[in-house]
Amino acid sequence: MLIVQTSVQNKKNPEKFELKSKRNSIRKSIIRTLLSPSMAIHFVFPSNLNSLEDEPNDCRLYAQNPFSVTSYHPSQIEEIVKGVSFDLSDKDLFCIEEQDVFDRVYSLVKGFSNLTSSCKLNIVESLRSNFSVLLPNVDSLSRQAHGDNDGTPFVDRVALHRNAFRIYTFFLINIVVVEELAISTSNNNSKAAVANRKRNPKNSWNWESQRARILNLVANSLEINLSLLFGSSDPDENYLSFIAKNVFHLFANSALLKDFDTKDALCRIIGTCATKYHYTAQSCISVLHLVHKYDFVVTHIADAVSGAEKRYADGSLATSLIREIGRTNPKDYVKDTAGAENVGRFLVELTDRIPKTISTSIGILIPHFGGESYKIRNALVGVLAKLVAKACKDEVSSKLGNLRTKQAMLEILLERCRDVSAYTRSRVLQVWAELCEERSISIGLWNEVASVAAGRLEDKSSIVRKSALTLLIMMLEHNPFGPQLKITSFEATLEKYKTKLSELEPNVPSEAVSDNSDSEVENGNDEKDSLSEGKNVNTGEESITDSFLDEVENGIAGKDSSLPDISNLEQIRALVASLESGLRFSKCISATMPILVQLMASSSATDVENSILLLMRCKQFQIDGSEACLRKMLPLVFSQDKPIREAVENAFITIYITKSPAETAKNIMNLAIDSNIGDLAALEFIIGALVSKGDITSSITAALWDFFCFNVRGTTAEQSRGALSVLCMAAKSFPSILSYHLQDIIDIGFGRWAKVEPLLARAACIALQRLSEDDKKKLLSSNGQRLFAILESLVIGSLPDGVWYTAADKAIGAIYSVHPNPEALAAKLAKKSLSSLFDCSESCSSTIVQVGKLGRFLFILSHIAMNHLVYIESCVKKIQKQKAKKEKKVAEGQSVDANGATPVDVPKGNGINSELGLAASEDAILDTLSERAEKEILSGASNDKNLIGVCAPFLSKLCRNFSLIQKYPELHASAMLALCRLMIIDAEFCEANLQLLFTVVESAPSETVRSNCTIALGDLAVRFPNLLEPWTENMYARLRDPSVSVRKNAVLVLSHLILNDMMKVKGYIYEMAMRLEDEDERISNLAKLFFHELSKKGSNPIYNLLPDMLGKLSNHNMERESFCSIMQFLIGSIKKDKQTETLVEKLCSRFSGVSDVRQWEYISYCLSQLGFTEKGMKKLMESFKTYEHVLFEESVMENFSNIVNKAKKFAKPELKSCIEEFEEKLNKFHVEKKEQEITARNAEVHKQKVASLEGLMVVNKIREDSAEEDITDEGKDGEIIDPSIEGVTRCVTKVSKVQSVEKECSVASSEVTDTGLGGMEVQSPRFFMRATAGASKSRAKKPEVKDLNVDTSASVRRKTRSRKR
Repeated sequence: MLIVQTSVQNKKNPEKFELKSKRNSIRKSIIRTLLSPSMAIHFVFPSNLNSLEDEPNDCRLYAQNPFSVTSYHPSQIEEIVKGVSFDLSDKDLFCIEEQDVFDRVYSLVKGFSNLTSSCKLNIVESLRSNFSVLLPNVDSLSRQAHGDNDGTPFVDRVALHRNAFRIYTFFLINIVVVEELAISTSNNNSKAAVANRKRNPKNSWNWESQRARILNLVANSLEINLSLLFGSSDPDENYLSFIAKNVFHLFANSALLKDFDTKDALCRIIGTCATKYHYTAQSCISVLHLVHKYDFVVTHIADAVSGAEKRYADGSLATSLIREIGRTNPKDYVKDTAGAENVGRFLVELTDRIPKTISTSIGILIPHFGGESYKIRNALVGVLAKLVAKACKDEVSSKLGNLRTKQAMLEILLERCRDVSAYTRSRVLQVWAELCEERSISIGLWNEVASVAAGRLEDKSSIVRKSALTLLIMMLEHNPFGPQLKITSFEATLEKYKTKLSELEPNVPSEAVSDNSDSEVENGNDEKDSLSEGKNVNTGEESITDSFLDEVENGIAGKDSSLPDISNLEQIRALVASLESGLRFSKCISATMPILVQLMASSSATDVENSILLLMRCKQFQIDGSEACLRKMLPLVFSQDKPIREAVENAFITIYITKSPAETAKNIMNLAIDSNIGDLAALEFIIGALVSKGDITSSITAALWDFFCFNVRGTTAEQSRGALSVLCMAAKSFPSILSYHLQDIIDIGFGRWAKVEPLLARAACIALQRLSEDDKKKLLSSNGQRLFAILESLVIGSLPDGVWYTAADKAIGAIYSVHPNPEALAAKLAKKSLSSLFDCSESCSSTIVQVGKLGRFLFILSHIAMNHLVYIESCVKKIQKQKAKKEKKVAEGQSVDANGATPVDVPKGNGINSELGLAASEDAILDTLSERAEKEILSGASNDKNLIGVCAPFLSKLCRNFSLIQKYPELHASAMLALCRLMIIDAEFCEANLQLLFTVVESAPSETVRSNCTIALGDLAVRFPNLLEPWTENMYARLRDPSVSVRKNAVLVLSHLILNDMMKVKGYIYEMAMRLEDEDERISNLAKLFFHELSKKGSNPIYNLLPDMLGKLSNHNMERESFCSIMQFLIGSIKKDKQTETLVEKLCSRFSGVSDVRQWEYISYCLSQLGFTEKGMKKLMESFKTYEHVLFEESVMENFSNIVNKAKKFAKPELKSCIEEFEEKLNKFHVEKKEQEITARNAEVHKQKVASLEGLMVVNKIREDSAEEDITDEGKDGEIIDPSIEGVTRCVTKVSKVQSVEKECSVASSEVTDTGLGGMEVQSPRFFMRATAGASKSRAKKPEVKDLNVDTSASVRRKTRSRKR
């Protein structure tokens, strides 16, 4: 033991050292001589490394003379390490049990982190090499049980091996623990880490490899036969506890698990301890602790558990873990959400690795489906999915027991689709998609899963809808029914095979066959299940339908009744069942088309994107209705969300653009033919974008020209028109597309084919407007006169009304676009139209003809006026553009002059003009000329009025003649449309006819007229906002129009004006909010879209408008459900916490401003819909005084209770106590205020009762007094009394007093209702009252009062007569 004191100290005190050395040697010899093998010093694992220094009570090995590494110089430490290494290598393996070696090794291990790299390497290599040599010796002990090779008894050798085994294990594991602790500490301290790197060279100490070697050696030591060493099959508890404790501690270090060798060794140790040595219970506790606490250990622990089962063919550890998880109280997982998620992942990972073991214990976990933690339910869903997938792949799954288990698991998965948690519903649908991809769903369940997924498309949660869409996409891609799912094809094929089946089974009716096949599919018995799995689960074999579906469809297309020859009765039955399932699946998917259209209008981008993807798949599989739905996708290209725009473009490319240019051209052309105006605008946008990107190539445009020019056989006039429309769309981005076909446009567009397809001429007019300036000049020089003659005949011609208006519209536009002097030709057109109006033969019915021609004349006149306005603006822009170019040249010339060169082209006066401000005056002159030209369109000088100016007063008078114009609805529509156009041109004319316009828009019987006028109001508001501002309320009133089309246009117009800042949001916005609950779904969706876009502007205007809308809506007589739905939507658009907190204050302050119970209820409901933060709750508590007086109402109290319940979910412990106090305060005031209100009502009722009784007593007393006075007056009838008015006055006063008291009594009694049983009954919200007998008495006294009045007046007359006498 004196060697521990180091060589340096030994040299200083040699005599003392020799004495101690002799003493120790004597002591050891005495111990070895006296003690028996059973009493030899043994090693026991301490609780920790430092505990090894504590002196024990028994004969166990401990550190008697430890030293501190830091107290010596590094050179001295190196000498000590060399000495230890020499002893460990030179002496036998058991020298570690010697006290001096043990003490030195212990001290070096304790201070391991302070050693140099070379010292660490030496000590580790010495211990590891000795331990690795010891292991084979331990394994060979069984072969030496009766040997005595070295004179040492066998029991002693076992004890020596056991002690050495324990000591080496102890020191090696502690080296790993100490070094890892030092590394983690140094990583937390950056300075220490830098110093450590400087002190230790980079390549001198590779700890990762040494650590892996040590742990692998320990793992190997556990795998040898230790039964002889420890006296039983299991090592002692002390040894296993030490190993497991430190290994689980190391497992919590994420850095260790990144090294594969280290992780593998740790997993082997855990698995061996738990499985081979039955250390299962303690290991389960440690494993679950790790899983709950650290998310990064989940997969590695699963590897350890599965590795143990595979290595020892024993699943006891996994079974014990499943049992412990199943026994856990489900409420515990609600509290520990992170732990629940980790446990769920662990279960899924285990199932993936050892599904058979998990399947035997799955019943223990099923009750957790009823728990509150959705994360555990999600995990169990994943577990069931993996078990089902494994069962489908396993050959043994055909056994009846496994099939029943699989069927039970599938039923649980179907049931979980209706879980209360959206996350679980979403996860279940994802699991079904995975099963579908792995072909683990039989035909019997296919349609049930499809119907569930279709139902989930209307789920309130977006994540569930996304998963449902993904599932349906996956089901289409992996459907077992074939590449085409047309309903007609399935029905035709099914009918033929049913006929064939009925021929083979003449005694069985077709209905029974159908029912039997259905039951076979649905019930999933052995034969059917095996058949369906054989057909659908197998990826290598085609199903019967797959193999002949193309043949069948080709036969149907060619009206060929030939079908595959299947004579086997069982095959035909299976085929009929499969066809019926396919038909149901096709109908199920087809039924989702209206829902997909709604989802494409969703505010959620994921809904839109996935709906488009599903529609693409439906189109690919030819689902009925998918093509029409895809056309409704086109307007989404105008969406502000870039992902949605990209999704639309990608879908368009995928569906319509193919490798064949002719096929692509035909697809786009047919799409343009069948599209409406809105779809054409979206198609034009898409075509322009694709042309710019190069997706529509020159070969596709060439194919379109071939269709337009009838170069393709079988082309119709309608297809030619469609091709030209698409070319016009492309020409908007690249006008050069039309350059080489100008003559074709004129010859074909206005030729004989235009008579067959009148809209072809309209398309040709659009093409003329899309020409470039050079092409226009080229066209004028070659075919100018002919072209304008054609356009003139088109406008003045006699096309049908349904085509003429659109053709004339584009023809006039083409004239103003191409003609160098369009106003001359336009005037000519107007005059010809006017002359044709009055040029009518006697044989024709003058009234009908003139009305039709008058409508056309008004259209031509107003359209010319509009186009002339646009023409003036375009001329002004050209001048401004030329001026800008000129100024740019001047600027460039000045810059050249500044560089030293003299500009030649720059006029010398430009600089002077700019200095004098003449440039600004030029702009003013241009603006003045522009305004003058615009004004002269309608109201020129009085001595030189033009045709439009002359017709304007006539048009105004015509529109004011309601009795005449309402007889001809078409003329009414044309006249009002023309009037609106002229009003847009001139401000004075607009102001003069504004009252007329609003009268018509409110009272016109035709909804077409009202719709047109509503749209015109939007244009007028843009052009003349100051004139329309006083009429804002009338514009909002259009939202209440009984016509759906008028309301829809009003919503669109107001949305456009408000969102583009052309109209201020005023107090009438509540009218728009009411449209959120419109009976028409499209209007409701438009209103929702408006408020959704409005919430994105600035700091969300809805936040400022909400209190006012609340007040206005609560005053309207609308249903409570509608009000709640509107406010819920509006409040949901307020996302900022600060705005929510401010709204709490604003809404609370409104309680004191209203006295209606209904408004109190509405305000409290709005408060309950806010997303309360901690600050919001505090503000609600601080505002208690503002609403304490309304807490007696049950509905108000219910809303406040909802607020408190929601706040408890997110509240921190400190806030939670405040919320609980607030809840107690609310309940207390609710009870008190309710009692006070009841008391006040009872007091008021009592007061009314007393007042009525007192009134009756007064009436009776007055009657008695008046009766006595009458008697007295009669007794004094013969006396002479001075004439005075006092008597009369006194008597009249008494009578009036009686009448006034009677009136008071009647008023008091009117507030009381007779119930027939006495008691009080409340007749108003404020008072509880019941009828009394007094009320009936007061009503019974009324005739007596009238008699009293008569008697009193008679006595007055008698007195007067006596006075006269």
